[in-house]
Amino acid sequence: MKLITLCFSLLALMSSVVLAATEHDHNEQHDHEEPIEGPHGGRLLENDDFALEITIYEQGVPPEMRVYAYQQGKPVDPGQINLTVTLTRLDDEQNLIDFIAEADYLLGDTVIEEPHSFEVVVEAEYQGNSHHWHFDSFEGRSTITDRMITLSGIETELAGPHTLSITNALYGVVSVAEDRQYRVHAPYPGIIESVLVNTGDKVKKDQVLVTVRNQTTLQSYSIRSPANGEITERMANVGDHSDMGSLLEISDLSRVWIELSMFPADIEQLRVGMPVVVKDLHQHESAEGKISYISPKMTGGHIARARVEITNAEGHWRPGMHINAEVTVEQYPAELAVKRNAIQLYRDMPVVFVRYGNTFEVRMLQLGKPDKDYIEVLSGLKPGSEYVTTNSFLLKAEVLKSGATHDH
Repeated sequence: MKLITLCFSLLALMSSVVLAATEHDHNEQHDHEEPIEGPHGGRLLENDDFALEITIYEQGVPPEMRVYAYQQGKPVDPGQINLTVTLTRLDDEQNLIDFIAEADYLLGDTVIEEPHSFEVVVEAEYQGNSHHWHFDSFEGRSTITDRMITLSGIETELAGPHTLSITNALYGVVSVAEDRQYRVHAPYPGIIESVLVNTGDKVKKDQVLVTVRNQTTLQSYSIRSPANGEITERMANVGDHSDMGSLLEISDLSRVWIELSMFPADIEQLRVGMPVVVKDLHQHESAEGKISYISPKMTGGHIARARVEITNAEGHWRPGMHINAEVTVEQYPAELAVKRNAIQLYRDMPVVFVRYGNTFEVRMLQLGKPDKDYIEVLSGLKPGSEYVTTNSFLLKAEVLKSGATHDH
């Protein structure tokens, strides 16, 4: 409850200090007069009896600028107009747009990339007269003070290359490594005189475990531990015949196997040697290893098995325990990537907020491959851009509240 209250308080404070977050419908002016809408739904610019209607058209085509001309309220042949439009974006990048006549409008020669947020300068010539307009058309933009940036906990980093670890989630179970499990037998038949260990006891290599009286020589001999480990099963008791089979089972659990279950779709991605992170179901502990074996056979349930060996010095990984595993199936060098928690959804598009001084603005992204923490950016963001990684949702809320939206 305290966290929710804090977020609302910060939003209220941010709203009080927003300096610039204006609506993008191609209709925003420096003097904040309500823009006039033209017959085609665009922004109408008037100078005496001459007017231009600025629209951005994007139905079935990449966003393009279409401009309609009027004289005394009547359409003008677009071929008689000389027109240039200059768009200046937040990072001072300028797009100079020239036009050709098409149908009943002038068509710009430049794709209008998202976001459609810029200062606009329009220069037109018609019948020997020059016309000039200058206005702002901002979307997804907000300017806040240094104090509010600090209070809001907004953090940033520079966008750049990142090696993505593409993982596949699998499930599995802990088992005793076959080469670390020992069955203790008596080399000669006889009667067991003593059993010096019980289930759960830790033993050292060469430690005496059992004494047996040889039934032929009637001499007693000792049976010693073949390795360090733990008694995981005791079958022998005093007075038993030593030829009964296994007397004891010893398991060395300092290293254990992780038996992973794979469906057919998983098998195609996995290879021996791939790194694996193993986690218990409660996410308390994790361990790292590599796939050492992939079974060539499928079970009756169309499941294949893969094996990972991990260290178990503290004894956390108990045979029979169920686990989760993440197998790194690819190390992908992305030329540009951002943190996944920086992504917000704006106008049904994934965006990040870039920072220029105290001004923040959305950047619409085309995304590629993700890993657990980062995601590849295919377009929409310049390398080296400073983008918000923490609490970007506060900026989104402020932009939406202030009405800095995109109107098509």
